[in-house]
Amino acid sequence: MPTNQSEPYMIQAWSLVNRKYLGKGVRIKRFRRPQKSQIRNRVLLAVLMARDIKLSRLAEELSVSSRSVSAWVYESRIPSKTNIEKVCRYLGYPQHVLFNEALLRQSPILCQPAPSRYMKRTAVQPRRSDILTGLCMVHDISVTDASRWIGVHPGTFRKWLHHSVLPAPALQEKAEIFFRIPRSILFADCSSSSIK
Repeated sequence: MPTNQSEPYMIQAWSLVNRKYLGKGVRIKRFRRPQKSQIRNRVLLAVLMARDIKLSRLAEELSVSSRSVSAWVYESRIPSKTNIEKVCRYLGYPQHVLFNEALLRQSPILCQPAPSRYMKRTAVQPRRSDILTGLCMVHDISVTDASRWIGVHPGTFRKWLHHSVLPAPALQEKAEIFFRIPRSILFADCSSSSIK
């Protein structure tokens, strides 16, 4: 017991010595905190946000380090073939949707100053487009703002989100321009049975 209680004091003492003589404190390992403008894999983050899966939980489920998962999202790193298969199997998307190299190269560095407050009630909807819903959460834009720019009624945009309705090709093109993501990825969740 005494060793456990004295250990923090030893670290603090060494920290003071290092600050005095070396100008640096003792570094304690911590997980890297993402900075404001580092989101590079918007699609992967969108799916995780829509399903309310934290990066640490994904790392735990896949038996990889949290640092690796953070690098996939914040630094646009491509995981190994084994890990890609694990992620795709766990989330239920093909590799070209979650880790599209062309999209990652041209993806803008996105600022997210605070956790998104976008539509928390979407989680109770029975069937939804995780990618489209998650992108709205990542960008923190409302249904009204997105639908106004695309040129549809907010109710129509909600059908895309909550019922995975595939929009008409002209509207798909506008959504593709708005989010800067190819429509094949943006509407990967949508069924082609009903086009609106």
